[in-house]
Amino acid sequence: MKVLLLKDPKDKDSGPDPYIKELGLYGFEATLVPVLSFEYISLELFFEKLSHPECYGGLVFTSPRALEAIKICLKENSKNEAWSKSLKQRWNTKPAYVVGKATASLVEEIGLTPQGEKSGNAEKLAGYICSREKPNSSALLFPCGALKREVLPTVLREKGIPLESLTVYQTTQHTDLQESLSSYFSQQGIPASVVFFSPSGVKFCLQHIRKLSGDFIHHIKFAAIGPATAEALEAAGIPVSCTAESPTPQDLAAGIHKALHLQNC
Repeated sequence: MKVLLLKDPKDKDSGPDPYIKELGLYGFEATLVPVLSFEYISLELFFEKLSHPECYGGLVFTSPRALEAIKICLKENSKNEAWSKSLKQRWNTKPAYVVGKATASLVEEIGLTPQGEKSGNAEKLAGYICSREKPNSSALLFPCGALKREVLPTVLREKGIPLESLTVYQTTQHTDLQESLSSYFSQQGIPASVVFFSPSGVKFCLQHIRKLSGDFIHHIKFAAIGPATAEALEAAGIPVSCTAESPTPQDLAAGIHKALHLQNC
């Protein structure tokens, strides 16, 4: 059975995409279609804030893109030297909160120690942060996207925990999205399952999926990587057959296997 994954491929240098690999263990033939493009902004201001760890109580990362913003900054020799010589060590005296394993591994790549990676979503991460931070302490620095959800900032604000958000990237539709989807459906046919990885993916893809699948859309089992994405699908009138228990290849593959097996698709 075929599974369409609406996500960017993993970096070529890091081997096969783990979602394709994990789904393959269940006998699924998975294909990736890149959905999003990202434009990084305010990077000079971001690094200026990173240069003053004494002003903050820690860092919060809910997206791999926020780590990519740091990596772009560190491509400059002077910034990389400053980070390696002192900034990294000074930030390591403070918590670096992360939403999941993918973000945690990227935090480790820049030399920091992640906390909260078992949270899996913004709501649970907010609860984790609240259990560890005191009200009215130094603000946590939160690099984020222009389309960030307000769940985490709202929970922290209600608990009196200061959070300083800084938009470091903007999300747009991938330039080849429509062509890639048309090519997939014409060559592969209707997939047994379509997996969405973000509310933005729902926004940019669903209209095309509806058009390309026509009446056969009712045969597709739709899956979501997490609750926010599932909510976006349901709000658009799409029944969700599977939401991964946590945003990992293992949980997603197990969920899709169960959904398709139970419904004999």
